[in-house]
Amino acid sequence: MAAGRAFLCAAALLVAPLSTSHGVHAFQSASRSLARRPAALHSLSPRQLQFWEDVEDGLEDVAKFYGDQSMERIRTFCQRAQGKLPLPEPAGPGHQPSEEHIDGLTANAFWDASADAESFPWASKLEEKADVIAEEFQKQLLQQSTAEESALFSGDSAWQSKVMGTGWSAFRLQRLGVWNVENCARFPATYDLLKELDIPLAVRGVCFARQTPGSGVAPHTDGRNFILTSHLGLKIPDGCWMKVGEEERGWEEGKLTTLDTSFEHSTGNPSTEDRHVLIIDFWHPGLSDAERAGLEFIYDLRNKFESGEVPYRQPRKKAEPAEDEEEEGQGLAGLWKAITGGD
Repeated sequence: MAAGRAFLCAAALLVAPLSTSHGVHAFQSASRSLARRPAALHSLSPRQLQFWEDVEDGLEDVAKFYGDQSMERIRTFCQRAQGKLPLPEPAGPGHQPSEEHIDGLTANAFWDASADAESFPWASKLEEKADVIAEEFQKQLLQQSTAEESALFSGDSAWQSKVMGTGWSAFRLQRLGVWNVENCARFPATYDLLKELDIPLAVRGVCFARQTPGSGVAPHTDGRNFILTSHLGLKIPDGCWMKVGEEERGWEEGKLTTLDTSFEHSTGNPSTEDRHVLIIDFWHPGLSDAERAGLEFIYDLRNKFESGEVPYRQPRKKAEPAEDEEEEGQGLAGLWKAITGGD
């Protein structure tokens, strides 16, 4: 995500909106000044009440399916996402968790995924076969003219370019749990390998990312601590860097650089060549199977609400009276103004 926060459109539905795209956490500056306490809320609209009631119903089904696996952290997540609980405390320098947070997960700026077979059984196998992806990727680039390559790596949206900088662009293979059939057809070996490794892909997905010469992505965070991100180095010119929290590293071709994007992070490409990586977002290994299923259900439901797939029904509960509105810059009301410029 990037300094405009990825869940702007979701806010019309959720009091504390849930995000699903990879970008910046625009409330990072505003959140530093917020007291770590429950925010004052406006009353939920009938549509918002319907959403959270449907979430409750769905989580009950998940809990029944997984039996003795606790769903307590997911229920706490829902309470915080509605603004009923304080924002979580940072785990260390540069950590900027949001209301989209699972309590009790280990927080590291960088993770050595390929060396931890227990937590990331797929990581070392991916590095062993990185040449399959790199060769297919290079073949695609050689087939493109400069204009065609620019079209291939078109930003997800005007907003994405604004947030990540004009030098960053992506070609997505998967997003929101759905594989892009047309795009995957251009990279069949990569697709087959990713499926074969059974990576626990999270809601944000998989993409090839390019950063052009002399460009960089400004410091940002997406605030969600339950998704980790690996970058597989494909073409890494000298001098390219990534800073996460207070630590700066480079990428290596054929190797994974894994980070927690709830830490503030930024990148730079001071070279005269493009930098290319494959970005893979996956669930934090500290989540149980039941918790993963619960989060998948919540985000999938949110996407269905936003797309209009879920018809309106009268909520079972009545909206609670709104509390007094706080001054701008405090609570979620002020935070939303800070994000949207007052819209």
